[in-house]
Amino acid sequence: MRHISMGLFLMLALSCGPGKKPRVIAGDDTLTSGTIHVSIDESFRPVMDSQIQVFMSLHPEARIVAHYKPEAECIRDLQDDSTRMVVITRGLSEQEELFYEDTLEFRPRYGSVARDAIAVIVNERCRDSLFSVAEIRSMLNGTSGHRYRQVMDGTVATSTVRFLLDSVLRGQPFGASVVAARTSEGVIDYVADHPDAIGYIGVGWIGNPEDTAQLSFLKRVRIAALQCANCPEEVYVRPYQANIALGRYPLTRELYYVLKENYSGLGRGFVNFLKHEQGQLIFKRAYLVPEWKSLQVRRVNLKE
Repeated sequence: MRHISMGLFLMLALSCGPGKKPRVIAGDDTLTSGTIHVSIDESFRPVMDSQIQVFMSLHPEARIVAHYKPEAECIRDLQDDSTRMVVITRGLSEQEELFYEDTLEFRPRYGSVARDAIAVIVNERCRDSLFSVAEIRSMLNGTSGHRYRQVMDGTVATSTVRFLLDSVLRGQPFGASVVAARTSEGVIDYVADHPDAIGYIGVGWIGNPEDTAQLSFLKRVRIAALQCANCPEEVYVRPYQANIALGRYPLTRELYYVLKENYSGLGRGFVNFLKHEQGQLIFKRAYLVPEWKSLQVRRVNLKE
């Protein structure tokens, strides 16, 4: 395999005339073997840890090295030769696609694999646990009568921050009450220690009642309910899987892969895993909504 890769490298290198930049060249990895580095939005660490662990257990010759960091840093990493793939909450813009086409002579592949939500968490002693999006907006921009500190995983560069600025504040700046924690787990710690704090966190960190670590988090904070986005009457819903799937919970987002690989390498093998049966079931069991597997929603007589 090593001799084939070197021959391919020489062939493509020679075919690139003066002034042309070489394409990404196949290495020693295959769909199920080798080593790749993947930068992953820190909001999705719990579920992506599970995905990588299962994939590598099925393919012992494969090694996926995960680097968890803010979304903007993941996108910067994609320009680095050592990073083959990123997992973030958006695809590429047209400008970014053109950049990579000019640099690599092909456009990276990208697509959605699951749907996620931003959970709003409050201290156990907080009297308020029902909010509308309008109230969330006014607290974030500092125009609310509420005296809560708003905490998230940073104030720039993270997917949570970008979502709140774009989808909730719609371009308005954060108010003075917004404070930053270093990580998603830091958001939970801050809210647990401050009765006057409201936190914003990916539901993958706190929405799985079958995860012992997440159950321990839920002993320290509560998940607030938000006014339903498309209900005929005034109903407040939490970021449960059915509410995300049906569009009832208002703060939802997509989980994307972006793959900088134009051959059948380990990155493509991992993407295939995420999109097919086993990977989609892992998203489902983590209480995200799988994009490529149907999710049955059954009505029961339970109150939120």
